Amino acid sequence: MASRLSSPTVRRRRLGAELKVLRIAAGLNRDQAAGHLGVAPSTITKVENATSVARPADVAMLLDLYGVDEERKEFLITLAREARQRGWWQDHKKAIRPWFETFVGLESAAIELRPYDSELIPGLLQTADYYKAHLSTTPIHLSAEETEQKVAFRLARQEQLAAPDGLRLWSITNEACIRRMVGGTTTMKAQLRHLIAATERPNITLQILPFSAGSHPAMDGSFVIIEFPERTSPDVVYLESQTDARYLEEADVVDRYNVVFNHLRAKALDPSESLRLLVQAEKDL
Repeated sequence: MASRLSSPTVRRRRLGAELKVLRIAAGLNRDQAAGHLGVAPSTITKVENATSVARPADVAMLLDLYGVDEERKEFLITLAREARQRGWWQDHKKAIRPWFETFVGLESAAIELRPYDSELIPGLLQTADYYKAHLSTTPIHLSAEETEQKVAFRLARQEQLAAPDGLRLWSITNEACIRRMVGGTTTMKAQLRHLIAATERPNITLQILPFSAGSHPAMDGSFVIIEFPERTSPDVVYLESQTDARYLEEADVVDRYNVVFNHLRAKALDPSESLRLLVQAEKDL
């Protein structure tokens, strides 16, 4: 898997943000930038919002229009080339929901994920059998081949936790996730044993939010805070629904979710207490 710093998704988002700042600083609107390239204004919008990848030649033309110096221009054109590279996840394209591809690109560049999960074991810590059992309950029928493709992709994502520059995972998981039966007893026992083993890994911190904690600030649902190693890439909050996802980047919004996560950390059992609850949950099955 590529270095955590080389995700084309992050490069595309940084390029778009930089181009927007430079356009505004030059006193130009999207129509003027689009006219210079001979494209529709929506093309500029898509590039700046990182929903489309700009061609290096088009980036060079925009930077000339914006009056950018040669050193900055060279850096941003290189960024544009890197943003067009294939991510490792492209080999699993059939298994990825359209809105989830951006998340995978961000995850691949992240230094740490901080998820709160209210119903399911976090995906990076699921066993293949647990995930298959969950997929079997979805309202959309999946063929055996489609199921295997999704499982293979899930396991490929988990390799990031074992990489030399391993992704850090600080997971807060509701007790409902470890008590709710997904699959049969054998599947659930194996999943809990997998979580127990994961607590021994130095880059994984797992806390269980017990029922006894009562009301808490994340009762409206799960979320993931994505942190990057580069200061130029601020944290992103990921929210997922049945049919799409949202990526929250405004500093005050991200700060709010970090505050909520810290409240959850305080309410949850500490890692050693969480391990004891995991062991007990496995014994109770």
